[in-house]
Amino acid sequence: MNLFEVILSIHIGLGMICLLSGMVSMLAAKKKGRHTRWGEVYHGAYAALAATAIMLSIWKWSEIAYLFYIAVFSYGLAIYGYLARKQKWKSWLQHHIRGMLGSYIGAVTALLVNIGDSIPLLNMLPSLFYWFLPTVIGSPLIYIVGRRYRKKPSVSKKISY
Repeated sequence: MNLFEVILSIHIGLGMICLLSGMVSMLAAKKKGRHTRWGEVYHGAYAALAATAIMLSIWKWSEIAYLFYIAVFSYGLAIYGYLARKQKWKSWLQHHIRGMLGSYIGAVTALLVNIGDSIPLLNMLPSLFYWFLPTVIGSPLIYIVGRRYRKKPSVSKKISY
C-alpha cells in the first residue's frame, strides 16, 4: 500500500466518522451532553477530513481537484457553525445551524460525487445530480430547522402603542 492509499483510507474512515457523528448530533436533544459531545467529534473529524481531502486533491490534482474545493468550502461552513456557538455570536444559533448543516451537505455531496454511481437507485440518475441533490434536499431542511429554533421575540421587545 502506497502513501496515497494510506491517506485515502484514513480519509474514508474520517468521512464515515463525520457522517455518523453528524447524524447522531443532529438527532440528539439540543442541549449540553450528547449533542455537544458528538458535535465535537464531528468537528474534529471534519477538520482532519478536510486536511486529508486537500492532500489527496493536490496529490492527484488533474483527477480530483474538485475535492479541494468541496473540502475548503465545506470545512469553511463547519468552522463557521462551530465558532458561532463557541464564541456566542449574535444570533449564534442560526449561524450554528446553517454552518453545521451546510457542512453536512458538503460531506454528503463529496460522498455522492465519489461513490454515487455504485449506490443502487442513485446510479440510475445522471452523475450531475450527485452534485446538487444534497443541496436541493438539505437547504429546505436548514430553513425548517432554523425556523424551529428561532428565538421568539420577548414581550419587552414588542412594540407597544
